[in-house]
Amino acid sequence: MTSLLGVFFHALGGYASGTFYIPFRRVKGWSWESAWIVGGLASWIIVPWVMGSLTVINMTQAISNADGSTLGWTFLFGLLWGIGGLTFGLSMRYLGISLGMAVALGYCSAFGTLVPPLWEGKFDELLHTRSGQFTLAGVAVCLLGIAVCGRAGFRKEQELDADQQKETVAEFDLRKGIGVATVSGILSACFAFGLTAGKPIAQLALQNGTNPLFQNNAIYPVLLLGGFTTNLIWCLILNRRNNSFGDYLASDKPLGRNYFWAILAGTTWYFQFFFYGMGDAYLGEEFRFAGWTLHMAFIITFSTIWGLALKEWKGASPATYWVVYTGLALIILSTVLIGMGSQF
Repeated sequence: MTSLLGVFFHALGGYASGTFYIPFRRVKGWSWESAWIVGGLASWIIVPWVMGSLTVINMTQAISNADGSTLGWTFLFGLLWGIGGLTFGLSMRYLGISLGMAVALGYCSAFGTLVPPLWEGKFDELLHTRSGQFTLAGVAVCLLGIAVCGRAGFRKEQELDADQQKETVAEFDLRKGIGVATVSGILSACFAFGLTAGKPIAQLALQNGTNPLFQNNAIYPVLLLGGFTTNLIWCLILNRRNNSFGDYLASDKPLGRNYFWAILAGTTWYFQFFFYGMGDAYLGEEFRFAGWTLHMAFIITFSTIWGLALKEWKGASPATYWVVYTGLALIILSTVLIGMGSQF
């Protein structure tokens, strides 16, 4: 039962992540970098501290008592993840929600899931236990499902002419999009590494009496600060390059609405990891590495559904739609296998 709760909370996190970019579509008259950093201020600075203060006992003390190495590595992985997060936004911009997430998260799922057990020397244990074999099978099926979703995106690109592509995704650029999605996927996996590096902070929070469900919330302020730093620097560079500093106070723009939608997007994004931490707690220490795969799987599932609902696949052939549905079915099957694995 606890593993099923873990899958449920990962599903909530996947929904939040697969949905967060939708409010950005309601921002009008701002450059991309202006909307992105306003959303980032909410998701990487404000909301983590608010939610952490509400759910972690003496969170500031847990962070301040952590040794310099823990804080340094957690922040560094946050910086690297920040580059991945930055290019993740560009992936949506050039490929659309469904294809952009499928490609980026395919890399992210593979690296973020398999590297931690390899790093900790536990991968061999997974190969020789029934539970480990089921879990690894689920990871493999998930990666196959992600690849199938990516294949559907390439089929769509081949079936639509340039004008049709621009109609569904305004700045569609396959070559540029695949490049940034590849960088995004690999570096975004650093978030999983940052959580591993920040475990001592979580342990200090637990010693203070924090509910284990919320232990990761003590790590997020340090980890996400790294991500915010990377994104802030790049967005300020773009503000200067594009003369878009005026966006934030422009009286001829719908400022109230733009701030609202950007902050809502950022807040929605944060909750993917709020629920991610709860899902991991229910999966348990032994199968926590599989939580990353579940997280990616649900993100791709919900983002693909949103892509279909927003008609990003308009003009694609019925065969391509069936490829999409097959990919989603494989991803759903992977969650079942991982859930079964944690029952043995």
